Amino acid sequence: MSESISIKQSLIVRARPDALYRLALEPKRRAAWDPNLVRATYEGGEGRLTNNALVRFKFARKLLGLSFTAKYGQLQAPQRGGWESVGHVGPLEKLTQGWTFKPMPGGTEVTLNLNARVRYKWIRPQVERVLHNLVMSTLLELQRQVDAPGAQLMEDMGRDMQEKQKAEQKALKEAAKAARRRKK
Repeated sequence: MSESISIKQSLIVRARPDALYRLALEPKRRAAWDPNLVRATYEGGEGRLTNNALVRFKFARKLLGLSFTAKYGQLQAPQRGGWESVGHVGPLEKLTQGWTFKPMPGGTEVTLNLNARVRYKWIRPQVERVLHNLVMSTLLELQRQVDAPGAQLMEDMGRDMQEKQKAEQKALKEAAKAARRRKK
């Protein structure tokens, strides 16, 4: 007897919807930043992000290293998109993932919907916990990926400011020493 699991989480990310759309849905870009995916490639070599495109995903070891094929659908750049598994994904009969990107002042509200149908009722609580962690960690890593260049810029600016302050303090000490020497 199959059981359904539905998880929906939202997060506000400081980026434009089109940039987030490409990061979240383009397989090669997604595999580069998402720690839950080891590999994501178009089936049959080079492909494009279009409806009905087939993609081969491989989860990380913490998600049992499961491999599966998914078919993209409902793509409306840059508002929403998602995919649906073509076959079984381990203990899941079906796994679907949908993304929506809603522009708002200061960024974009990113909503990730994950729906799954578990093949066995007894394993539902464990699978639901793992899938909930997958959704949250994916959203947080997306935010980190977007914030990384800004964080690096802030760190560089802070370092430059600190060096400038040290140079000014050193110059003041030298000026004070020179003034004392002149008084003698």
